[in-house]
Amino acid sequence: MKLSIVTTLYCSAPYVEEFHRRVSAVARQLVGEDYEIVMVNDGSPDNAVDVAIALTKSDPHMVVVDLSRNFGHHKAIMAGVGQTFGEKVFVIDVDLEEEPELLHAFWRTMEKQAVDLVYGVQKSRKGGWFERWSGGLFYGLFNVLSHTTIPKNTIIAKLMTRRFADALLKHQERTIFLGGLIALTGFSQVPVLCVKKSKPTTTYTFRRKLAQCVDSITSFSAKPLYFFFWFGGATMLISFFILTFLVARRILMGTTVEGWTSLFVITSLFFGLTMMALGTIGIYLSKIFEEVKARPYVVIRQVLRYPSCDGKN
Repeated sequence: MKLSIVTTLYCSAPYVEEFHRRVSAVARQLVGEDYEIVMVNDGSPDNAVDVAIALTKSDPHMVVVDLSRNFGHHKAIMAGVGQTFGEKVFVIDVDLEEEPELLHAFWRTMEKQAVDLVYGVQKSRKGGWFERWSGGLFYGLFNVLSHTTIPKNTIIAKLMTRRFADALLKHQERTIFLGGLIALTGFSQVPVLCVKKSKPTTTYTFRRKLAQCVDSITSFSAKPLYFFFWFGGATMLISFFILTFLVARRILMGTTVEGWTSLFVITSLFFGLTMMALGTIGIYLSKIFEEVKARPYVVIRQVLRYPSCDGKN
């Protein structure tokens, strides 16, 4: 098989049929009938999976991977890639913010430059000022705190070779940040500038974005732990010199420094920093706890294909 197309379903019912029509048209132009479309149901609360299953009854290229519950966007993508057989794998969101026709540009770039991954980068970040600011802050923090550098303003849309997809699937951690894993996988990668549209509503709330930011940084970097170690050492050293100064002043000059308010503020400050440091350590410990249990990061309920495809319906 020459091409596999992977997308995920979560609150996606209004987009499934149009996405299927448009991406099928592009695939036929590029590889004829030698392609598959893998749609992963990530516990969607609407009827997106029913729409996708209906398409399997009329389109032999359709594959529906039905997860047992919602596991998360990036985990669902990895599960979909794991079900593919194509020489090239195209990953894209189903909601049409990223146009399926991007496959044309990605395909041409891969054929021309003989690379293993072509990924989309927004010409200018979509959304309002807060979305643009918070997105820039995330990429800045991640690249400062991690040993793995990721390009700014990347989108989900990516075209990869089979060997890149197989290498990507070798990452087995339970906390998955796709952008970091792709950068970590290596090989030859090139960007393509894209325009990503905006929807009036999104399932990526601020809380989910913040949680993803924490998970991404703590999954790829131990720098926060080193920061608190060195900060604690510097604080201890400064405190020692201040204490020495106060004792010497009391002995030599017979004076003491009064000020309960300043003492309270300083104590509160360092109490907060201590709790933050303990919280950071706790996050890393929780990730170790998750990894040592070696639980699967997704559970597949069933895989549905066109009824005539080897009886796998």
